[in-house]
Amino acid sequence: MRALWNQIATSLKTKFLVVTICVFGLVALPAYAAFEFLTRKTVVALGTLFAEKQVLFDRYRGLEALIREVSLAETVARSPAVRAWARDEADPDKTVRGLAELEHYRLSFHDKSYFFVVHESGNYYFNDADNNYNGNQLRYQVKRDNSRDGWYFKTIAAGQACQLNVDRDDNLAVTKVWINCVITDQGRILGVIGTGVDLSEFIREVVALPQTGITSMFVDRAGAIQAHRDPGMVDFHSLTKDTKTKKTIFQQVDKPAEAGELAAMMARVSAGSRMVESRFMNIGGREFLVGVGYLDRLGWFNVTLMDIDAIIDRRLFTPIALLLVFMMTAAVALVTILFRRVVLDRLAIVEAAARRVEDGDFDNIVVDRGSDEIGRLSRTLSGMAHAVRDHTRILEDLVDERTEKLRRLANIDLLTEIPNRRGFTQVFEQWLARSPLVPRSAGLLLIDLDDFKDVNDAFGHLAGDRLLCETARRLAPLLTDRDICARWGGDEFVVLVEDCDQDGLRALCARMVAAMNATPIRSDDGQDIALTVSIGGCRVVSGSSIDAAFAEADAALYAAKRAGRNRFVLFDADAGSALDAVVTAKA
Repeated sequence: MRALWNQIATSLKTKFLVVTICVFGLVALPAYAAFEFLTRKTVVALGTLFAEKQVLFDRYRGLEALIREVSLAETVARSPAVRAWARDEADPDKTVRGLAELEHYRLSFHDKSYFFVVHESGNYYFNDADNNYNGNQLRYQVKRDNSRDGWYFKTIAAGQACQLNVDRDDNLAVTKVWINCVITDQGRILGVIGTGVDLSEFIREVVALPQTGITSMFVDRAGAIQAHRDPGMVDFHSLTKDTKTKKTIFQQVDKPAEAGELAAMMARVSAGSRMVESRFMNIGGREFLVGVGYLDRLGWFNVTLMDIDAIIDRRLFTPIALLLVFMMTAAVALVTILFRRVVLDRLAIVEAAARRVEDGDFDNIVVDRGSDEIGRLSRTLSGMAHAVRDHTRILEDLVDERTEKLRRLANIDLLTEIPNRRGFTQVFEQWLARSPLVPRSAGLLLIDLDDFKDVNDAFGHLAGDRLLCETARRLAPLLTDRDICARWGGDEFVVLVEDCDQDGLRALCARMVAAMNATPIRSDDGQDIALTVSIGGCRVVSGSSIDAAFAEADAALYAAKRAGRNRFVLFDADAGSALDAVVTAKA
């Protein structure tokens, strides 16, 4: 020991070495802490951005897989033939027409299957993709004292139009994501109709995509797991289970406080305050970044677990730590000044770049052009930022594409490929709401196919569909680019004719009636089907009420029907009443 102290006291080189080691130790500790902080902050910033975009991607992927099936099930639930059958199941003709309607829609479902429960009798009708039950669709009866039929009574008691339930039907020996839509008539329950999506196919196409470090799942409002890449995690029969026996996402979270926060996140996204929320949680002894989104049309949540360490390999930052040690060791003489200029100042640039990435600015990142480790870290960060930017734009494009598809499904009639009631109403309300400072007028026409129900009864629904499509086709060349023609519902069409006076509207109606009478429609068995329409019209001015406009047009249409059909009637706004205020013109 005395010899060492003598060496330090008599040797400048030894003193310098001892001082260097001490300075290295003093500087290394804060440098290491800064490096860990920067690395953690960069990883969290990139991981959080990736989490939110991944949840949005999973959300719209799940919507695309199920929203079409839900919309189609809702359409079947509104079918007049099915509703008439449910009100009077004992009538064999109504039963035949109702089953024919279900078979007609069965081929449109992705699963090529349907089920229908008539509430009054409890009869359960079903047919599958292989048409195994053709002619024998009545499978069994649902009963309150049968626990396996509890899904039906839970569904009608829930008060929702449509619900989703992952369940195995023991009578049919199938496991599916069931879509249950309740049919009601003025508060009276007529039954439940729907279809199913094969659970394994749904998991394979939506949940089980091979993504490193990412686990996606779908849960219901109670947190019960409805879809997971591991079938053993799925909570079957969750609609009828007691809450304590369900397999929920909350059971996977290690800490009760974090489980409560997860429930709060689900409540916030379902309330619409935010589209996506994410935070770190401990699940199964490991830390995951948990992202939550809400599928409002389905009543499900998509939950995405991301292992940030698997997605972003922290070992990429190891060379930077070695660089710091090398630079501090090499900068003995100018440890204070050179360390600041060579290391800390340059790390500040990287930290500023990380902050820009955290704020969502991926383009204005200052890149250190040095060829050493800090330069490579900066370029790695810049590359990661650009990769996240590109991935974000791809996901945004996908979201825009899915949004456009959903908008089209919501506003376009799938049969005639013209706007539906909702699409027309939006355009009409926009037209009415335009500035009243410049008065404008238009014509509103309600067009109803004459004896359409008789055509359906005599020739079948395919012939009826053909009449609807042909009506839309014949109306199109009679209208201008500024006019809009839409299917109002059932066998009714509606037309908004812009900048048209009374004489022009009368002439247009006459052309429409003539176009419908031009040639009959040929049925599949070679018979001619006459195509005639009754038209009720009125003049509309900007700023008026949509309800008043349709009331006038409907009054005119009623007058045309009462006068013998195959004609048009225009509402005269100057007359005293709707009945006296019509001017008729035969086709």
